[in-house]
Amino acid sequence: QVQLVESGGGLVQAGGSLRLSCVASGIIFSTNIMGWYHQAPGKQRELVAAIAVGGNTNYADSVKGRFTILRDNAKRTVYLQMNSLKPEDTAVYFCNAARPVHDYWGQGTQVTVSS
Repeated sequence: QVQLVESGGGLVQAGGSLRLSCVASGIIFSTNIMGWYHQAPGKQRELVAAIAVGGNTNYADSVKGRFTILRDNAKRTVYLQMNSLKPEDTAVYFCNAARPVHDYWGQGTQVTVSS
């Protein structure tokens, strides 16, 4: 059974930091593109950051220079370090594991940034 379990969300003031973690089980973690997406109320789910098998990264323009995605294959964990948070970063953040043959999602963790 595949599980992606996110943690690290919470309430933080604007300008603060949070680190999200996602632990994967039931997949060969090292062969998956890992990503973080967010979804604000009434909006579509959007890519925040992704990290490829070889370590190449991709970020949404809105988070470049503020967020960093990292993966630890030994721990089957992907992280999202979020700095200089803004109220517009408020959303549910979802972990994603993708290969051409599958696409798995976690349950999400709420991030709320107060002004």
